[in-house]
Formats: sequence, structure tokens, C-alpha cells
Amino acid sequence: MLAELRRTAAPWRLVSVDDTFLAPEHALIGRLRRDVVKDVAPHTARWSPDFLAAMVHTAVVHLRDRIVDGDPWTPVVVDSYYYKFLAKCRLAGVPDEPLLTWWRSFPQPERVIYLDVAPESAWRRSGEGADLNCLEHYGQDPEPYGFRRYQTDLDRLVREEIRDLPVTVLAEQADAARTAATVRELIAHELG
Repeated sequence: MLAELRRTAAPWRLVSVDDTFLAPEHALIGRLRRDVVKDVAPHTARWSPDFLAAMVHTAVVHLRDRIVDGDPWTPVVVDSYYYKFLAKCRLAGVPDEPLLTWWRSFPQPERVIYLDVAPESAWRRSGEGADLNCLEHYGQDPEPYGFRRYQTDLDRLVREEIRDLPVTVLAEQADAARTAATVRELIAHELG
């Protein structure tokens, strides 16, 4: 959906830890994100939840740095902000203090647009589990039940994290282009 947003000239900056949005000098963030998913998350018996959070911390601080960097009058659209990271770390057993509390002290958005996607749709979009990493489902291997349970828990925790913020819930759209168009409309209204 962010790729669709990027195709239109707009009065905002897009911030994400996805490779396609990282500047070349920030490629380390993408490599670290992939390596954490591949090397750390599947082996929680070998690594503590605190270690996982320490690795994820680089992505969260990168988002914060990109948010506060640049013209303060240019709106910033951020993919998942810190909330998905907070929720995933909580699901992995990371204690709330002190790291997650510090993340919560980072700049808060003026508006959250929450894309409400049914787990069944997300499962289909993931190639029925083929494109998932171990931080997106319960169980050793991706399967519909473990995915649905994880996504339901993730949704609950993200909503807990954003409950005190102004939130617009956007119902699931037919495709990324329609979702991006609706998000553009919401942002234009917010800026208007």
C-alpha cells in the first residue's frame, strides 16, 4: 500500500523499514530485520526475548530518527509506526520495562489510520503462509489456525497501544490501489 502512496506526488514523506523505502545508507536496517527474523526469532530457546527486542530496537529507533528528521511542517506517513513492533515484542514475551516504555515515549502520531484486514485475507495474501516469517504466526510452521490466533492477538495488542490516540479504522479494501486512494483521501482531509 505504501508503494501505491509513493506513486502520487503528495505533501508528505513516507517512512518505513521495508527495503524499498530505505535509503542506501540505511540498508543495514533491512539486512538486520531479515537476519533477526531468520536467525533470532525462530530460536527463542537460544535467545532471550530481551535479545530479540534489542535487535528490533534498531528498526524502532530508525523509524523515530526518520520521523523527527526533516522539515517539521511536512507530514510523515509511517508504516506501522512503533505499534506493531511493540505488539510483536509483547507477544514474544519482552517485559514492558524499560525498553518498551522508552519506545512509547517517542513522538506520537497526530492520527492513526488503522487498516483492518481479516486474518483470512492476510493468510491468502501471504500465499497461504508461504511468505510468512516466524514473527507472524504461532507454531513451528505457518498454518491457518496458528496464523489466525497470532494475528488476532497482534490486532488486540496494537489496538491497546493506540487506544489513547485519534484513530480512524479503515475497513479492508479490495486491493492496494483502492486502499492507497482511501488513505490519500483521509490524509488530505486531515491536512485540509
